[in-house]
Amino acid sequence: MPPAAAPPGIVESVLAGGPAHDVLAEGASLRLDASPVDYVLVAIYFVFVLGIGLLARQRVSSSIDFFLSGRSLPAWVTGLAFISANLGAVEIMGMSANGAQYGMPTMHYYWIGAIPAMLFLGVVMMPFYYGSKVRSVPEFMRRRFGTGAHLVNALSFAIAQVLIAGVNLYLLGSIVNVLLGWPLWVSIIVAAAIVLSYITLGGLSAAIYNEVLQFFVIVAALLPLTLVGLHRVGGWSGLTDKVSGLKDGSQEIHSWPGNELSGFSNNFLSVIGIVFGLGFVLSFGYWTTNFVEVQRALATHSISAARRTPIIGAFPKMFIPLIVVIPGMVSALIVPQIAEYKATGKGDVKYNDALLYLMKDILPNGLLGVALAGLLAAFMAGMAANISAFNTVFSFDLWQQYVKKDRPDGYYLNVGRWATVGATVVAVFTAFIAGNFSNIMDYLQTLFSFFNAPLFATFIVGMFWKRMTATAGWVGLVFGTLSAIFIFILSETGVINLSGQGSSFLAAGVAFVVDVVLSVVVSLVTAPKPDAELVGLVYSETPKSLLNDPDADSLPWYQRPVLLAGIGLVLVIILNIVIG
Repeated sequence: MPPAAAPPGIVESVLAGGPAHDVLAEGASLRLDASPVDYVLVAIYFVFVLGIGLLARQRVSSSIDFFLSGRSLPAWVTGLAFISANLGAVEIMGMSANGAQYGMPTMHYYWIGAIPAMLFLGVVMMPFYYGSKVRSVPEFMRRRFGTGAHLVNALSFAIAQVLIAGVNLYLLGSIVNVLLGWPLWVSIIVAAAIVLSYITLGGLSAAIYNEVLQFFVIVAALLPLTLVGLHRVGGWSGLTDKVSGLKDGSQEIHSWPGNELSGFSNNFLSVIGIVFGLGFVLSFGYWTTNFVEVQRALATHSISAARRTPIIGAFPKMFIPLIVVIPGMVSALIVPQIAEYKATGKGDVKYNDALLYLMKDILPNGLLGVALAGLLAAFMAGMAANISAFNTVFSFDLWQQYVKKDRPDGYYLNVGRWATVGATVVAVFTAFIAGNFSNIMDYLQTLFSFFNAPLFATFIVGMFWKRMTATAGWVGLVFGTLSAIFIFILSETGVINLSGQGSSFLAAGVAFVVDVVLSVVVSLVTAPKPDAELVGLVYSETPKSLLNDPDADSLPWYQRPVLLAGIGLVLVIILNIVIG
C-alpha cells in the first residue's frame, strides 16, 4: 500500500467520514462540468432501470420467482449478468487503481484469478448446485454438512455482502458528490432508492435484466475512455514505451512475475504466490462458492444452461481488463496528480482516483454523460448483486431455517423484500470500514481471504471425499477463517511485512491449508453420513444421469459446456503468453 503518511485521496476522504465541504474543497480540481446533455443521458439510464423493475414485477408470483427468477432465464442473459454482477465499484475503481499502481500484473486478477475458476464452476460444480435444486450455496452446505457448517456459512456470507454492498453504495454517493456537486446525503439516498425500487419490485429478474443493460452501458463508458487515453499516449507501443521509462516500469509492462503485486521479491515465490494464493485459493474460493455469482446460474432453465452461464461469462471477462486496467495505466502517465503520486508517494490523491481524473481530463461532454452513466451502472450492478444474494440467504437460510419455519410462501416473499430494505440501510454504515484501505482491492481481497478461501476448502474436500463429516465441515470453516484473521493481524501489526496484496494471498493460502488439514483430521475421528444421503452432493456417489439434462448429447457444439470451456481455456492461455 502507499505510505500511510500520504494524505487521503478523494474517495478515501469520503469513506473516512470527512465533512462534505472538506471533500469538495480537496476535490475541487476534479469537479466535472456536466452539460445538460450529460444529465439527460444519465436520466434516460435511470428511466430504463426503473422500467425494467416495473416490468419484472409482473413475473413475480412466488418466492422462487422473486429469489431465483422462477428458474426460467436463458443462459446468455444469466451469463452477461454473471459478469455484470462482478463489475461493481470495487471492480472498476479497484482494478483501475491497480492498473495505475502495478501495471500489467493486474491482468492476473482476470486471466489467473478469474477465468480458470469460472470454467471449473461451469464444468464441475454447477451440475451439483443446480441438480440438487438448492436455492442457495449455504443450503447446499446444509444438505452436505448439516446445520453447523450451514449456519457459519450463511452468517459469514450475509456479513460479507452488506460489507461489500456498502462500498458500492457509498462510493457511488461520494463520487457523485465530488464530480457533480450533489450533497453526499442526497447522492446516497437517490442511489439507495433506485436500487431498492427495482429489486423490491422485480426481485432477481429485475436485478439480472438490469445487469445485462448495465454490462453494455459500462462497456460503452469505458471503451471510449480507453481508446482516447491510448491515443493520447501514442497507442499501445507508446503506452509500453512510456511505462518502461518509469521507476520499476520494466515490471509494469509484463504481467509475470508480478513481484510488486504479490509482495515477494523472489521471482519464484512471486509466481507461486500468484498462482496458488490468487489463482487457486482466492479465485476458486470466490467464483465457485460465492452465491452472488452462483445465484445467476441457478436462475436458468436447465442444468446445461446453468453450466454455460459462467462459461459464457468467461469470454467477455477475458477482455474486461483491456478497458479497466489500461485506463489506470494511462492515468499514471498523463494525469499530473496521479503521475506525481506514483513518482513520489505524495500528493492529495491516491490510485483510487485514477479513473475519475482520467475522465475529467480527456472526455468531452456527451461522452462524459455516458461515462457517468457507466460508473453509476457499475456501482448499482455491484450493490444490487450483493443485496439480491443477501435477501435470498437471509430469507431461506437464516429466517426460514432458524426463526420461522413452515410459513406460507408469500410470507417468505415479504421477508425477502424487507430484508432488501434492511440490508441497504445497513450497507450505508458498513462502507466506513473501507476508509482504512488506500486501495479498495486490498479491502476486497482481505474479505475474500476471510470468508471465501476456507469455504472453498470445505466445498472441494466435501464434494470429492465422501468420508468428510458434518463436524469437520463447521470446524474447518471456523478455524480456517480465524487463521486468515490471525495472518491479517500479524500483517497489520508489522510482524509479517508483505507489500501489495501479498498478505491477502498468504492469509488465503493459510486458511485453505488449515481448513483442509482440520477437515481430514476431524473426519477421521467422527462418523460420516451414510452413502445414500450423499447422492447429488458428492461426486463419487452421484450417477452421471443426475448431472446432465436428458437431451445433453443432442445439443449443438456451441451449447456444450465442456467444449466451450476448452475453447475459453485455450484463449486465456494465449492471452497470458502474448501479453504476459
